[in-house]
Amino acid sequence: MSARVELRNVTKTFGTVDAVRDVSLEIAAGEFLTLLGPSGCGKTTLLRIIAGFEQPSSGSVWLGGVEVTHLPPYRRPVNQVFQSYALFPHLTVAENVGFGLRMQRVPAAEAAERVREALELVSLTGLDARSPDQLSGGQKQRVALARAIVCRPQVLLLDEPLSALDAKLRHAMQLELKRLQRQLGLTFVFVTHDQEEALTMSDRIAIVNRGRIEQLGTAHEIYHQPATPFAAAFVGEANLLEAELLELDALNAQVCVKGGLRLVLPATAWPEGAKTALVSIRPEKIHVARQPVVAANTFEARVEDEVFKGATDHLLLATAAGTRLSAVVANESALGEIFHAGDRVFCGLHADDLVVLRAE
Repeated sequence: MSARVELRNVTKTFGTVDAVRDVSLEIAAGEFLTLLGPSGCGKTTLLRIIAGFEQPSSGSVWLGGVEVTHLPPYRRPVNQVFQSYALFPHLTVAENVGFGLRMQRVPAAEAAERVREALELVSLTGLDARSPDQLSGGQKQRVALARAIVCRPQVLLLDEPLSALDAKLRHAMQLELKRLQRQLGLTFVFVTHDQEEALTMSDRIAIVNRGRIEQLGTAHEIYHQPATPFAAAFVGEANLLEAELLELDALNAQVCVKGGLRLVLPATAWPEGAKTALVSIRPEKIHVARQPVVAANTFEARVEDEVFKGATDHLLLATAAGTRLSAVVANESALGEIFHAGDRVFCGLHADDLVVLRAE
């Protein structure tokens, strides 16, 4: 049975530095929650506090409704998968997976069956007699996962476990991890700085910045409705433009963004009482065409640069007034429009695709 995880006003100080600052977070039983943020933001410290490897300077940790703040790691119903596989080189795959069961003095017959089940879950059936040096990177990661789940923890903590894998294998393991979490029904707390991993796997994402949770929400909410400039810039790509309010009525807000481009937004999107704000525009939300387009906001631009990325082209656009924007267009087929540096284009933006943020 999976457990609910709660952090209540947790702060962790190292010397004069607050690595974690007054964090309160509740993770539902059976949820896949990702702590996402840049290096040094405090996400791994939060994971270590849940695991019991770090004691909070203040605040408390609860698992399944029971306070565990001062319990050592081995007395908590959790297990952790580390960035390094940490496999014992002198043990076979089966012996590595069953090591924790041996420490728990689980009877041999039961342990053997649980090891077999764990290896089957991670698609390693038939490799039980191999040594770690006979495995690929992806197989080693699966062994580490099997070793973590074989002890049947209520909460599984994963600290950037896919960072050592190549891009194709990492993508495959993302899908495999999500499948495994759903099958087992465990509570997963996953740490990463990779936004694609977070968006692909998570039920919810907690964006961590400077020891605080900047935003907590589903992948859709985090991406389409970022709550802060940091969240908008860190998850995906975004054009963040300073904007000044020109006119506001019951329906619309007319603004001028840096460089002179004028845009119309829903009145409800503009922060009450603000004269200036930031407008976030996702590059893929900019419609680019050879001919004028019908949209709430239209403008002409010149393609200053083009970067080919296979399935997409990334364009740097400049308006006559001087506003610069990044846009992404799909390479759909040979029948689609292709844009190159120097081309004059027409652009359209839907008002609902513009996210207004208070300047920090």
